[in-house]
Amino acid sequence: MFEPLFLTDMVLALAVMTVAMITGRRAGRLLSRPADTQRALLRLTLALYGMAALILIRLVVVGLIGTGGLSLTTSRLSFEVLLAAVPAVVAMVAVWRGWSPERISMAAHATAVGGALSAIWLYIPFAQASPLIALIASLLAMGMSVALARWRAAGSRGSRAPWLTLLSLLVPAIALGLAYQDNQTAMSMDWGGGAVPAHDHHSAGARSVEQLTGPRDGTPDARFTLTAAQGKVRLASGRQVDALTFNGQSPGPAIRVLQGRLVEVTLVNVDVREGVTVHWHGVDVPNAEDGVPGVTQEAVMPGGRHVYRFVPDRPGTFWYHTHRDSSKTVERGLFGALIVEDDHQAPERTASEKVVFTHLWPGADDPIPAFDTADQPSKQAVAAGEPVLLRFVNSSEEPQRLHLSGVAYTVTAIDGNEVQGGTPVPSGTDLLLAAGGRYDAAFTMPDGTVTVSLDTAEFPGNAALAFSPTGQSPPAALGAGPLFDPLTYGTGTPPAQEHYDRTFDIGLDDGFGFAQGRFNYVSSSINGRLYPAVPMLMVDEGDRVKVRISNRSLIDHPMHLHGHRVRVLSRNGVPSIGSPWWTDTLNVAPGEVFEVAFTADNPGLWMDHCHNFKHASEGMIMHLGYADVTTPYTEDHIPE
Repeated sequence: MFEPLFLTDMVLALAVMTVAMITGRRAGRLLSRPADTQRALLRLTLALYGMAALILIRLVVVGLIGTGGLSLTTSRLSFEVLLAAVPAVVAMVAVWRGWSPERISMAAHATAVGGALSAIWLYIPFAQASPLIALIASLLAMGMSVALARWRAAGSRGSRAPWLTLLSLLVPAIALGLAYQDNQTAMSMDWGGGAVPAHDHHSAGARSVEQLTGPRDGTPDARFTLTAAQGKVRLASGRQVDALTFNGQSPGPAIRVLQGRLVEVTLVNVDVREGVTVHWHGVDVPNAEDGVPGVTQEAVMPGGRHVYRFVPDRPGTFWYHTHRDSSKTVERGLFGALIVEDDHQAPERTASEKVVFTHLWPGADDPIPAFDTADQPSKQAVAAGEPVLLRFVNSSEEPQRLHLSGVAYTVTAIDGNEVQGGTPVPSGTDLLLAAGGRYDAAFTMPDGTVTVSLDTAEFPGNAALAFSPTGQSPPAALGAGPLFDPLTYGTGTPPAQEHYDRTFDIGLDDGFGFAQGRFNYVSSSINGRLYPAVPMLMVDEGDRVKVRISNRSLIDHPMHLHGHRVRVLSRNGVPSIGSPWWTDTLNVAPGEVFEVAFTADNPGLWMDHCHNFKHASEGMIMHLGYADVTTPYTEDHIPE
């Protein structure tokens, strides 16, 4: 619902800017052509009527957006009312009451500048970082436009220059310049010994990230080596991808460990020139084991190695991937599955189990959708009556919609967190996998065919899995069914009303700005700022933390907090009433407002970012910082 409203508002804003230019021009002619005052006044009145109509329609649209929560409309509403609606009303009153041409021109000038700025700010989200300053600057520009009207009334030739247009562009241009400078300043500052933007943590008793390690002593219960190297991956269709691999394959080898046991993984980089780290996605490892270059470690360059040691504290489906230049290196293959099994249940595991990555491989023109490396339909034999467990992992940058048909199935876990009281959902129910997210789905194999299809309308493909007793049945045609909703699924106790030590508001926006040193349209700002200028969320160990996340942009943003899992309290004001919805990667669609809560029980400096790595590389990154933690590491680029 909200994405069309956002688009409508953007189109209306463009129309307002166009009519504002016409209004300003006609306001100037009202004074420059005294011999034709009546005709000029009529034309100006028509332009003002057009402005008023567009502003009114925008207000209606903004009101509809506000049904999803006031956090979606705060800046839209304040800028629209104060900069556009009020001056427009004054100008219309001036015309209706027959004020002098000079006073009408002054009111129309202010309306033109205010209306234009109210529309321009929609495309420059950096006003959200300092809305009061943006409003004051805009009001000053409107005041200057009134002075311009007086100047024109005096008949000066210089007053006929396009000052009104310059005024409308000067204020946002200054805002963009300040945002760029803010970013550059934040990038160059030394925050607690490293490049992470935060507060200066130097204080008595401060801890370094280097101290927050997994167990350094003791013989590990499981040892693995991951060797990163350039290589080739052949897809099922025969297409070959210029890839990056772990141990010569992609996805990398599945790491299967037991809950509560010490794990040791040695990362070796053979020739990946970008450098490599390993992030254990969804596992709440100690901070030094988190694998974020420039924050928890330095990237491992060719010829180097790094050892990770940690004890996974809960069973579930997780995955690992590099966190160095992720927008390129994960897509090319540096990822794999990490399965943590319950120490008591693992020996009894009898289900036909399969880890399924939904991945978009780099193609010559468009990405190539696949299940693992299967970019065309594949078949597998499963005996009728056998229990089946599918562990879905989305390793691509986009949310993926899975269609599972041929059998009713139960969602048993979300992001590695067990679902309580889950019951079978009808055949054909779709699962929306956030980028980086996971679902576990269980069913008993029927006599017929079970099909898992990947809906890739944006990137045409025919990735599908067909399970049948003979292993010969083709997959069913792609269908579209109702969407599974974790908000109401399963049973459990609703979140209790409680006191929170910290509360934060996070607004996700898109618009024009400077990302990676270039001026372009980005879908990446957090509260009007781009990394590294996004303020850190500061907490103390033991704090109960509540966060409201509002997506005011046109694109889905899968928000991923490292080192912690969060519980969803509500979505667009509707409380979570099913099984406690625990997640580490929450897809926030356009117009959605989520409230989540977590306990700050894992000290460190933790990334909190959009798991669409392209958005992260453009600046949709912030950090959760514990007040007494510092980092000695530095990085010369965004640690995405």
